Amino acid sequence: MNAVVNPDPAPIIKLDIGCGPNKKADWTGVDRIAFPNVDVVCDVGTQTWPWADNSVDEAHASHFLEHLTNFNGKWERVHFFNELFRVMKPMGQCLLIFPHWSSNRYYGDPTHCEPFSEMGFYYLDRAWRKANAPHTDIEHNPNGYSCNWNCTWAYTMRQDLTLRNTDYQQYAMQNYKEVILDMMATMTATK
Repeated sequence: MNAVVNPDPAPIIKLDIGCGPNKKADWTGVDRIAFPNVDVVCDVGTQTWPWADNSVDEAHASHFLEHLTNFNGKWERVHFFNELFRVMKPMGQCLLIFPHWSSNRYYGDPTHCEPFSEMGFYYLDRAWRKANAPHTDIEHNPNGYSCNWNCTWAYTMRQDLTLRNTDYQQYAMQNYKEVILDMMATMTATK
């Protein structure tokens, strides 16, 4: 009897999107600028990504999302979320980290575009979008969302507030600027 030899499994693809010169070790570095250590040069806000449908296992984008825009007829963020969804395997995850809109860290860099808030994650869920904002869906808008992400998010806050009780932290996050530094979102591709 001959043994059945399985072909080599597909390689695991992990994308470090907008990595600049500091990509994560053992990840594929992606940036629109050919910095050292960038493996794939691609403007992920406007171009079709070079990966096949359902081929990417995991993605990471730290301090990248704020550089994409959704104004002046450009829907770079929508394109980013749609393309990322297209290439992700079912249940594949992406970790996004970006400066919170209430932090001056968002406004200091002249290359940052308009803020992305917590509400933006709701639009990435197809069922929520179709029920509450159908005008943003690809079905009614050629520039709209075609993705379906399940998103959870959390915050990093100023060091001095991490010692305060949870009630105070919640109050501060809802009422004061400069409390939240970054948002961290885990997005799961729901296919």
